[in-house]
Formats: sequence, structure tokens, C-alpha cells
Amino acid sequence: MHPVVARVTQRIVDRSCESRAAYLAHVETMIARRPPQDRMGCANLAHAYAALPGADKLKVTVEKAPNIGIVTAYNDMLSAHQPYQGFPDVLRDEARRLGATVQVAGGVPAMCDGITQGTAGMELSLFSRDAIALSTAIALSHDVFDGALLLGICDKIVPGLLIGALHYGHLPCVFVPAGPMGTGISNKTKSKVREDYAQGKVGRSELLVSEQAAYHSPGTCTFYGTANSNQMLLEAMGLHVPNAAFAHPASPEREQFTRDALATVLNIGNRGARFTPIGYLVDERCIVNAMVALLATGGSTNHLIHWVAVARSAGIFIDWTDFDDLSSVVPLLARVYPNGDADVNQFQAAGGPPWILRELLDAGLMHEGVLSVNAGGIRAGAAAAPAGSGDEGVVRTAAAPFSPTGGLRLLQGRLGRAVIKVSAVPEDRHVIEAPARVFDSQEALLAAFNAGELTQDMVAVVRFQGPRANGMPELHKLTPPLAVLQNQGLRVALVTDGRMSGASGKVPAAIHVTPEALGGGPLARVRDGDVLRVDADAGTLDVIVGAEEWDARAPAQPSAPPAHTFGRDLFHNFRQNAAGAEQGACTWL
Repeated sequence: MHPVVARVTQRIVDRSCESRAAYLAHVETMIARRPPQDRMGCANLAHAYAALPGADKLKVTVEKAPNIGIVTAYNDMLSAHQPYQGFPDVLRDEARRLGATVQVAGGVPAMCDGITQGTAGMELSLFSRDAIALSTAIALSHDVFDGALLLGICDKIVPGLLIGALHYGHLPCVFVPAGPMGTGISNKTKSKVREDYAQGKVGRSELLVSEQAAYHSPGTCTFYGTANSNQMLLEAMGLHVPNAAFAHPASPEREQFTRDALATVLNIGNRGARFTPIGYLVDERCIVNAMVALLATGGSTNHLIHWVAVARSAGIFIDWTDFDDLSSVVPLLARVYPNGDADVNQFQAAGGPPWILRELLDAGLMHEGVLSVNAGGIRAGAAAAPAGSGDEGVVRTAAAPFSPTGGLRLLQGRLGRAVIKVSAVPEDRHVIEAPARVFDSQEALLAAFNAGELTQDMVAVVRFQGPRANGMPELHKLTPPLAVLQNQGLRVALVTDGRMSGASGKVPAAIHVTPEALGGGPLARVRDGDVLRVDADAGTLDVIVGAEEWDARAPAQPSAPPAHTFGRDLFHNFRQNAAGAEQGACTWL
């Protein structure tokens, strides 16, 4: 084991000692209970099984067969989740073949950030994660299940399902993916059209044709954003059937992966060969494995929020310093858009998750002896790795990586703590020092760009975008105009208490700044013209203003009150109770 990985892991263990012990004590109390058929009242059981076919009703009540709950994020609004429509029937068929029963325990909401980008709906996005966790808890609260299958893929859905499941840590759980859509136009072409549109070189009709060529069929979007990062992390945590992440929804192996998930959850149930409840499986080493896999693949910065919340659900405390220390020794093994030109289908063809797992395990950068839903452990996920890279422009060995570090840095200084993803940022842009242009919204920056006002080097500050301000929306609409300015030769950077997620690209962006501006965080003191320094090499985020002047400034207030439309009032308590970004923006602590 690499000494830094070992040291970070032990630090997390020590930090989490009391909370993890309390969590496991609760899990063990739940495990010690009698089976539901013996401990629940007859009326309770009758309600639970009333809708089952006669044969299944007999099987579960008289024969006391295992009963597996399905929690599904199916809807046909999201391309990634539309394939889930037929999964319950496949799982019912497999359960009957194996002498078990299944019930769809509940559905969870699933929204698409690609649809809501730049709209009012994006202000519900981050908190949809906790709504999904609550929905998962409601689904499992009927308490008649021997295990759970979790059907979800995209940005907030997997973290929400995982958070909810970990609050039922006594249950064995297996995630069931559905796979990415086929390759459309190249991501480079898509980005170029977006930049041309931002400059008025092409019209809306040309932009729509381009976007529909990129997002064109059922399946997950093919760039390596939060959704596909989710799948990589689940493979690294041993929560998938090995290699299930990136098989196409219509591929011959997809149905077999789904059937194997049912057999797997039965095998790890308390009547199976290897009892493995999710609360035992997701331990400190498992969380570190997920963090390492994220860094090695240049994955989504959203996980510096989500996986903090996931870990807390299992009584484990991690922070951005842990990510930063791991990033200093974890090599970048993959280049998938936005860190390269390839999409996830090319990543899969070049070696995919098995390649990443094998290289990290062999280099001593992951914990091998952890629990897994798979009999062969996480090493089983590496077994399908090819002997050599299928494309060295997409995946490389740990001995000859794209970069010796993970491309993610913690920034800290007078402006607070933030993170920056530099794996796609040119080296000559790792340090930006320039006057600030301060905006209180994404729309205000876009208006200044469209008006031709942004003609000089600048650090754009977009504040009042934190969890308590407006739900910490993603600010993807800023990527094309900032890229245009950078392509014009200007030195530009973004500093924000909002999010950019896995689609952040070649423009340096210090994101998730905490404390957030709404609570009087340092960004609220920045003024137009202040010189800011974003230094990804030194790991600093500073304002070059005299201490006396800085301390004398009163924090600015938002230029406009929070909106009270489009369902956002329903999330008022979420905003009021949200922890900071580095604490996972959790609303349930």
C-alpha cells in the first residue's frame, strides 16, 4: 500500500472512530432482528404482499423465500433512466427462477441537469440528492426486504440512493446500471459549436442540430461527467456486478448483467453464501478506493460534495484535504472528455474500469482486501482488463500515466477553501492573477459577455451561489463564453461558491468556495478591481488587498432576493439547514 494512501486512510479511521462505531452498533442491532415474516403482524404482512401473484404470495409467506426490494429511478424523461422501464420484469423472472420474490419498493425522483442548466429548475438540483435519499428511505421503510437492488445512474441519483441505502445499512444492496448511449458527434465538435454560438457565429438551429447529434438515444450521456463518474466509483467500491457500468443498454450482455445483479444480492443476503450488508461493505477503505478512482480518471468535482455526504451516512468523515493529499500521489490514468477527446464508449473499448482497477491495485493505490458484492472482491472487476491499452490516448499504465497526480487541487487562502480541477487546464493557465469582475448571478456575467464588456484579463467572481443561497446550481452556461475569452488570448479564471461538476473544462475554475458568500464568507467582501490570485500550483486562493482595508469592508448582500417560484419554496428548509460544501451540503445532519 502506498504510504500516502495508507496515511490518509488511517487519518479517516481515527477521525471517524466514534461515529463509525455508533453506526455499526445500529446496523448490528437491525441485523439481529428476526425475519420480517416472523416479527411483523399478520395485517402488516397481508398489506405488504396483497398485490403479489398467488404463487409468489405463497412463496414469500409460507416458504419464507427471500424478498428483494427494487428502488428505481425510472422515468422516460432522462435518457439514462428510460432503459429501466423493463428491468423489473427481467428481475421478477430471474427471482422466480432462483426461488425468490421481488417487489418494486418505490420510485425516486430523477432530474437531469442537462435539461435544467441555466433555468430555475437547476436550483432544485443539488437538493434533489437528499430528496432521493428520503425517497429511498421511504421505499425501504416497509421493512419486509432481505436486500435491495438500486436502479439509478445520474448525477444526484446514485449519491441519493447510496445515502438512503446506508441508512438501512443492515440490508445487502447491489446497484444496477443501464449503460451509456452510443457515440454521437465528438465532444470537441460539440464544444466548438457551443463556442461559435456564444460568439454569434452560428444560430440556434445549428446549435440544436449539434446538441441532438450529441444527445440522441436512450442511455447515459457519453462525456465523463458526474453520471459516468458515479459508475466508475461504484465499480471501485464493489457495489456493481463487475464490468456492468458501460455496456450499452441494448447490448447482449446488458440483460445478463441485470440478472446477475439479482443472483448477487441473494448470494450476499443473510441466507446466502456471503452475508454482506451495505453498512459493512462501505467502510473507510471502500470510501478511499472511491476517492482514488475518481482522481485517477479525472472525474466530476461534484463528488467532493456527494461522497462527503455518502461517507457521513456510514459514520465516516472525509474532507477536501484528504482528496488533495490523495491527488498528490494518484496518477491520472484516463483522458475522457472533458479531460480529453474520447467518450466513455472509447474509454470502455480501451480498457475501461477494469484497466483502472488493475493498475491502481497493482500500484498499491487501492485497498484490495475490502468487502464487495462480488465473490472475487474488487480484483474481480480488474480481471477483464486487457494486457495492453486499447488506446494510449485514452488509458495508460500507472507506470507511464498522463500525469503523475490526479489533477485536482485544494485551494485555500483569504478567500476561503475551494477546489480546482486542472486535469484539462493548460499548464500555462494554472496560475491566474488579474482584477476581479464581480457578479451575483450567472445571468449577470452572461449579459456582460453579450454586451462586449469583458475585454481584459479578469477573475470572474460569481457569488451567492452556495447551498444556502440558491441551492448551489451548476454554472455550465459560463463555460463557452469563458472559453471564448481564453481563446482570444485573455487570462481568465472563475471563482464561485457554486458548482461546475464534471463538465468543467479548460478554463481554470475555483469552485465550491466555502464559507459561502450568503453567510458573510470572504467572497462577499470582494469588489470589482480587487486583484485576485488563483494558484493551482501552490494551492492558494487569495485577494491582494491590504489587511486593514479588507477587514474594514462590510460583506455585500445579494443584489436580488431569492426567487419564490417554480417549486423553490418547497426546498426552503433544505436551504436553511444545508451544511457547507465541504460538509457535503447535507440537509439531514
